[in-house]
Amino acid sequence: MAVTACGNRPNSSSTQQSSTLKLLYWQAPTILNPHLSTGFKDAEASRITLEPLASFDNKGNLIPFLAAEIPSTENGGVAADGKSVTWKLKQNVKWSDGQPFTAQDVVFTYQFLSNPKVGAVTSGTYDVVKSVEAVDDYTVKVNFKQVNPAWSLAFVGGEGMILPKHIYQAYNGANAREAPANLKPVGTGAYRVVDFRPGDMVIYEPNPEFRQVDRLGFKKIELKGGGDATSAARAVLQTGDADFAYNLQVEAPILKELEAAGQGAVVSNYGALMERIIINHSDPNKVAPSGERSSIKFPHPFLSDRKVRQALNLAIDRDIIAEQLYGVTGKATPNFLVAPPEYVSANTSYEYNPEKAKKLLDQAGWKDTNGNGIRDKNGAEMQMVFQTSVNPLRQKTQTVVKQGLQSIGVGVELKSIDPGVYFSSDPSNNDTVEHFYADLQMFTTGNTSPDPGAYMNFMTCKQIPQKANNWSGDNNSRYCNPEYDQLWQEASQELDPQKRTQLFIAMNDLLIKDAAVIPLVHRADVAAFSNSLTGYHLTAWDMRTWDIMNWKRQEQ
Repeated sequence: MAVTACGNRPNSSSTQQSSTLKLLYWQAPTILNPHLSTGFKDAEASRITLEPLASFDNKGNLIPFLAAEIPSTENGGVAADGKSVTWKLKQNVKWSDGQPFTAQDVVFTYQFLSNPKVGAVTSGTYDVVKSVEAVDDYTVKVNFKQVNPAWSLAFVGGEGMILPKHIYQAYNGANAREAPANLKPVGTGAYRVVDFRPGDMVIYEPNPEFRQVDRLGFKKIELKGGGDATSAARAVLQTGDADFAYNLQVEAPILKELEAAGQGAVVSNYGALMERIIINHSDPNKVAPSGERSSIKFPHPFLSDRKVRQALNLAIDRDIIAEQLYGVTGKATPNFLVAPPEYVSANTSYEYNPEKAKKLLDQAGWKDTNGNGIRDKNGAEMQMVFQTSVNPLRQKTQTVVKQGLQSIGVGVELKSIDPGVYFSSDPSNNDTVEHFYADLQMFTTGNTSPDPGAYMNFMTCKQIPQKANNWSGDNNSRYCNPEYDQLWQEASQELDPQKRTQLFIAMNDLLIKDAAVIPLVHRADVAAFSNSLTGYHLTAWDMRTWDIMNWKRQEQ
């Protein structure tokens, strides 16, 4: 099993369509509007049908999709003052229902994402946008509130998928989740949805309106959800029952054994994904007047103390997790920002030191006064709930973490949640990562662009999800530090690349010094492809399905 910079196989010379492409997603999609779910699984399934203006390939080059060309200062697209960018759009592009795609769809997508009643999870990327205007049917101008060096974040990549105005305009508000297109989207992409059973299966067929429909490789796509990561890997690598398996968070020795069967290849790409433990800075057990828990009105009884957070950080053995569980698919890391390399801080380090952790807890006044093995203070026990999604590797990671924390006198109850619920961003479900009705939670995310601006915005005060904003926002830790917010504001306006890089590193270092979050493992993005598939090129900066229009079956 090789960890490669980019997985790819050249296209077969044949353009004849094969019958069915079978994709396995053990984390099953539950909605096909990527702006209403934090789950990559939902964005993956949506990306087969929906497109952004452009996206980054694995080398960081912008590739046009709905854009006719990439804006630059040379072609006049990027304004000299850094306050706007103008996109030229492809002409004669149609939505899968036959309606024309125009600049009005881009304008509407911004209106939808920026409407607080919608509660779009991608809204943070567009905080820097002042307005979006249609200069004409095929020209869009994005105006920024201030000088913005990161003009390429809006309408680009996985967070930039464009929605059809004529389909969603009646759902631009609190009724956004009721839109029929959330389950049967109308897109400009290569394939269109025929049938969708949330949590189970998505069936696609070629989009007859797609601009290169004659070059598509398959008559049908079946995206099957559910099961587990190991079974998905086995179906591609050993039995040959499927063509592609997503997000193989599987122990490295198991993957190596399955790959030896010779039916497929494990393709790993080190991008910006990082498995982390999120620390709840609010009290998940106290109910606010609004009826919500984990309210910013009530600080956590002990995790709001930095010494306690630092102690937890010292009690976790990252090396065991990385080396024994992830193997070549993961590297222990002390950093929140792990890619691209120029943004990775060299000022941080991690340490496994339970004795030092115990001393910090002693200093913070938490001691086991009743002899039950759990520290307490003023009658309160240091007992926590630690939640994550159902996945064997994650459950083993939970066990390692629990053992470490128990060794320093912290009680831990483990909880595992179906990923279809955990990552659903459903405002009505208390078990989502946004609600975070636990003390610790674990998942993987990272910047979806070579520019980390939107990702570093995750930890600003404005991004805290709560009932008042319909549980939108990525700062589910409820961490709020004005010093961090100030650094982000400076970075969002700094045009000097070197100064901006240093600001991002300073933000990372502040989070680590504050023990605001516990980074665990810099994860490779691991997928399995059948040996018969050609034409795929993974990128760290978009979904795995970003180039599915190029996938074909190699004739055996």
